[in-house]
Amino acid sequence: MSYVRTFLPWIVFAVVPSAQWQWGALVALVAAVAVIVQQRREGAGFDALIIETGSAVFFALLAALAFADPDSGAHGYSAALSSGVLALVAAVSLLIRRPFTLGIAKRTTPREVWGLRPFVRANTVITGVWTAAFALTAGALALLAHAGQGHSTAATAVQAAGFVLPMLFTSRYVASLKARTATAH
Repeated sequence: MSYVRTFLPWIVFAVVPSAQWQWGALVALVAAVAVIVQQRREGAGFDALIIETGSAVFFALLAALAFADPDSGAHGYSAALSSGVLALVAAVSLLIRRPFTLGIAKRTTPREVWGLRPFVRANTVITGVWTAAFALTAGALALLAHAGQGHSTAATAVQAAGFVLPMLFTSRYVASLKARTATAH
């Protein structure tokens, strides 16, 4: 459930009709800020809100651009830009050795596990998969946008796959790690 909450602004932006992209960006910004406020009230640290913070910044900039120039050429590429920003945020979290999934995983993992190498390694792998998925999604969406299909059914399918596939990987990978740990003990 935490991944759905994490990506809620992106889901909101994806479901608002493309013709109202400026409103979609504004509603996504409001959703991002609401998620951050709600998560902070529940005690989440900013290490658990890397994607949410990047989302708020992106949607603030996109809303400003979309309202300033609703006919901007960026509109056709907004889905590709969205995935590209997610890839960038996720990649930076890896570069600074703070995989964005680490903060999320800490919320459901005992504190004594947080500093253990296998835990950090697992989150590095998971974040790497998400980063690759976002980057591949951005590339596919850019190609579709270039072909005039940036807001097509195919683009929607690519966006959905860009979230669903890494979610499936994450749940299966974590399950396999837990099973391996259980048999080792």
